[in-house]
Amino acid sequence: MRFVTVLRTLTLIRSTLTHILERACYILAVNILLVDDDDELCSLLTEFLKREGFTLECAHEGHQGLEMAGKPGVDLVLLDVMLPGIDGFEILRMLRRQSKVPVMMLTARGEDVDRIVGLELGADDYLPKPFNPRELAARIRAILRRYAPRPASPSSRLEVNGVTLDPGAREVFSNGKPVELTTFEFDILEMLMRSAGRVLSRDALMENFYNRKATPYDRSLDMHVSHLRKKLEHGETLIKTIRGVGYQFARSPEDAAAE
Repeated sequence: MRFVTVLRTLTLIRSTLTHILERACYILAVNILLVDDDDELCSLLTEFLKREGFTLECAHEGHQGLEMAGKPGVDLVLLDVMLPGIDGFEILRMLRRQSKVPVMMLTARGEDVDRIVGLELGADDYLPKPFNPRELAARIRAILRRYAPRPASPSSRLEVNGVTLDPGAREVFSNGKPVELTTFEFDILEMLMRSAGRVLSRDALMENFYNRKATPYDRSLDMHVSHLRKKLEHGETLIKTIRGVGYQFARSPEDAAAE
């Protein structure tokens, strides 16, 4: 009899805790916009992501997706490439003129060109279809962690080889001139500058920023480093590629010239 009473009590406690957790997820829910013309996918992801603590809105046409993505309150955009109206690339190109909202591209499996173009236009990550919803949720969380505000003291200002990075103000200057970076580019640069002179492996960088291991065909990190070089380097070398290993931020022009 006592065992039955204890079991009922534990069941009640579990039910109460579940309700509290579900309520907390609802209150703190992240608002995600899915721009995809697949009604079934939208329905499935709405239910799945709700259980993961996210809220999902769907747009099934390009112009509608662009309008919704530009509104306040959207924390992340899942963007398909092939859309009626205007395609995902054009949406991303226009969105980046007015917003830094995180964007994950959804591409057809094997379409490497789509992935490269999306990253060139400012996407944070990409995921080929078909995908495991659990992997999608993990990648969403990895992106959101990078965008979460982090306190930084004024003393943490970095100055290396003509580049100044202020973590508190989220500002970067190259030889005294301001440089506009995306959130992801800023975070990569900060990690490289804090380790200036040392080689950071692609594996370590991928684990830190994407929460997954590097693969030979995953060029997402390399594309972001390429963007950094275009914005920071003007004839000189600041970020060195160490073939087969990773990247190194040069501490000086002499360091950059050394093999």
